[in-house]
Amino acid sequence: MTRAHGNGVAVAVASADTGTGAGDGDGTGTGTGTGTGEETAARVWRNLAAVVLERNERRKETAEALGMSFFRVKALRRIAARPRRMSELAAELSSDRPYLTLVVDDLVKRGLVERNPHPTDRRSKIVSATPAGLEAAARANAILGTPPPALLALPAEDLAALDRIAAALAAAD
Repeated sequence: MTRAHGNGVAVAVASADTGTGAGDGDGTGTGTGTGTGEETAARVWRNLAAVVLERNERRKETAEALGMSFFRVKALRRIAARPRRMSELAAELSSDRPYLTLVVDDLVKRGLVERNPHPTDRRSKIVSATPAGLEAAARANAILGTPPPALLALPAEDLAALDRIAAALAAAD
């Protein structure tokens, strides 16, 4: 079913008793059609991707606010969460080490991170955030953590259902 909200936002909501939801089976992500579980899952995935990746450009907003590529923001946020070896960071970011070295060099020049010798392995460096890096990462987290207006416009019961479903999906890995 589709619910219209006072702010002009129409939101497709899945019906818990019939299994119907957003999408009419034509691949557009609109309507209230049914389908196989696989078709419905694909439609839900497309709709989630549209909401998260296409309509809410938090990545672009974050990159512009911090004046760096989103990959650099992503690296900074990981480093700010906890210091790590360059090799760990490269693996976590699925990046090759030479490119990551360029990224970290740039973050060092900006005064956002620093490299220090590993306490037990002199061949390794530990990358950690500076106070300015922690502040920049907090700004990025605040921007990225701000829900889009369409999500804020959902009625409490729909938001609670979506919260439950998102938590189950997040826990499934």
